[in-house]
Amino acid sequence: MHDYTLVCMQPVIRVERARRYVGVLAYGAGVTRLPAETYLSHIRSESARFREVLAGCDPDARVPSCPDWNAADLLWHLATVQHWWAEVLSARPERPEEVDPPRPAAYDELLTTYDTWSAQLAEVLETADPADVAWNWSADHTVGFILRRQAHEALVHRVDAELTAGTPSEVDPVLAADGVHECLDVMYGGCPPWGSWEPGDALVRVDATDTGDEFWVRFGIFSGTDPDSGTTYDGEEDFHVVVAPGDDVEPDVVVDGPAAALDLWLWSRGDDADLSVVGDEATYARWRAIVDSPIN
Repeated sequence: MHDYTLVCMQPVIRVERARRYVGVLAYGAGVTRLPAETYLSHIRSESARFREVLAGCDPDARVPSCPDWNAADLLWHLATVQHWWAEVLSARPERPEEVDPPRPAAYDELLTTYDTWSAQLAEVLETADPADVAWNWSADHTVGFILRRQAHEALVHRVDAELTAGTPSEVDPVLAADGVHECLDVMYGGCPPWGSWEPGDALVRVDATDTGDEFWVRFGIFSGTDPDSGTTYDGEEDFHVVVAPGDDVEPDVVVDGPAAALDLWLWSRGDDADLSVVGDEATYARWRAIVDSPIN
């Protein structure tokens, strides 16, 4: 069934790497970086814009950011993702049985199904306490994690829809800055309970120039064996989001730019034309080796 993260049907490098990088948010326990009502508002608005764009799109139009998908595939993907998480939240704290729903053949029926399932997700989130226990693929088993994740899921797929239709629109910088943190901390960072992480010395700071957010990441070495897949990681370099060090500590590299440009670049939905980099070239090359691996 679905991975239920931001998946595109395109060749993915180091899929196992992406799958194991899920962990506890720095906040956790249902405490999110933005207010719960902000995430819910964005789920509604991003989902509505996604629908608006795809309703006027050729169902067979290719999705540039997900080249194996057409518009109908993209519509069905977000519909099933939102359907699944509505089911998860309704069944909390248990994990519901995974059943692949039948896909409607007609595009109009796909749109109607999407409308129903997207509304169900918003409705169940409206009454759910972010601190409630709810199953999900991270170690932060709270509604708050799902709420945050689905806001960014809707945002990035809204961008996919606009790329498909050629009708771009603005990305909220506050949500985008939160997306940068989530991408660095959850999608690339984190350490599962079966692994160990040894911090190193190199530091990169990512600055959102329009919101003032600064995110520090430290390189380190990850090791461990995944008990589910049996995959062993032996001395693999990665990075973790860390608390900002003291004022006397300088980063080896600073990557900066508007929050939306950073967020879309990390998600391979935009280029680095609006970003700037200063610092040690070798450290930046190590950074790029990690973030250039697509997120599964």
